Amino acid sequence: MTAGEGYRSLDAQALLARLESEEAELDFDGFGLDTAWELGSRLRAVAIERGHGIACAVVLGEQRVFHAAVPGSAAVNDAWLERKFRVVAHYGRSTLAVRAQYLADGMTFETHSALDPLRYTAAGGAFPIRVRGALAGAVGVSGLEMHDDHALVVEVLRSIV
Repeated sequence: MTAGEGYRSLDAQALLARLESEEAELDFDGFGLDTAWELGSRLRAVAIERGHGIACAVVLGEQRVFHAAVPGSAAVNDAWLERKFRVVAHYGRSTLAVRAQYLADGMTFETHSALDPLRYTAAGGAFPIRVRGALAGAVGVSGLEMHDDHALVVEVLRSIV
């Protein structure tokens, strides 16, 4: 079983409740460049240890403050990260939560968001960085199945929040 299986096995409403709980839990008292480096470095280390071919990044506002790619990743993973980060910035929520909200409402992000699918995607793997409730940036992973991308981000965020 993969880390993302716990998300895939839930219906849209249960998934949404779980994701909302994660977003409330993973709120920082402060988050700066050193924390971004720690978060990104841990993501990279876990990916290497587990043999995951991913790209990972951290953005604060409009600035990319961390980026790493490990063997097995490709430039397409960076394109996915950009599309995921745009969704986090637009909705202020994790990409998987945005996807789950559309599904819970009986719709799909791709058909009903009115956002350009070449620039936005609600595929799991990007998560908001909040400081005392305020959106400060995002962290993202691309290269695994989207639920596994999300699970990896949450696992590492929990280790530093």
